[in-house]
Amino acid sequence: MQTLVLYDTLSNLPGNNFSANPAKPRFILSYKGLPFVTAWVEYSDISIAMKAIGAKPNKRSDGSDFCTVPVLNDPNTGALISDSLEIASYLEKTYPEKAIFPNNSESLIREFNSAHIRLILPAVKSIFARSAEILSPASAKFFIKVRSIDVPLPWDATYDEDWALLEKGHNTAYEWYQKTDGKWFMGDTFSYADIIVACYLLWFKRVLKDEEWVRISSWNGGKWAQVLADVEKECGLA
Repeated sequence: MQTLVLYDTLSNLPGNNFSANPAKPRFILSYKGLPFVTAWVEYSDISIAMKAIGAKPNKRSDGSDFCTVPVLNDPNTGALISDSLEIASYLEKTYPEKAIFPNNSESLIREFNSAHIRLILPAVKSIFARSAEILSPASAKFFIKVRSIDVPLPWDATYDEDWALLEKGHNTAYEWYQKTDGKWFMGDTFSYADIIVACYLLWFKRVLKDEEWVRISSWNGGKWAQVLADVEKECGLA
């Protein structure tokens, strides 16, 4: 089997990775035991690099095109897939062993993905501010320019409000987990829903200050630090 290539963005952090969306396919690839390498791209160079390989652009809320990561190149099939959710769907259909959409749950988990984004998005300004801090100067400038189209500046003016919203969102997610009465979102069955949650938590852990991550880790009886640890272990990334 030929090695798949996952495109992700560089940072100043050890190991580079920080962004939630590229983390999702990395977790899936590891969980399914598929061979892959990561091609690291400066955030400011994403558009040029993705156009060069022929990756399909995504759409902004205003309808304009933009290129982003993750992108997955599978030389075994010739597929070149953009968007973390579409990559997940592709990997499940192409490599069905160790299912991430068990019991025909893809439509349910797609709905979960949208609902989870709605929980996180209102509080994302502070996370974006921290993310810009761990990029190179050129990439930080470009990150702020691009992200402020959908999330207007300033990003640090509503810090306390953002954190209140972030905690409220996690309280709602905690209720979702409590309803299943199990370790995972689907009870005793691991799925892509758990990967989604864990990858946002990983983003927070990677870019936030230590005391800020400790704060999140304390919510809901330590639930979120445990979810991240459990998913990393399940995917062989611990």
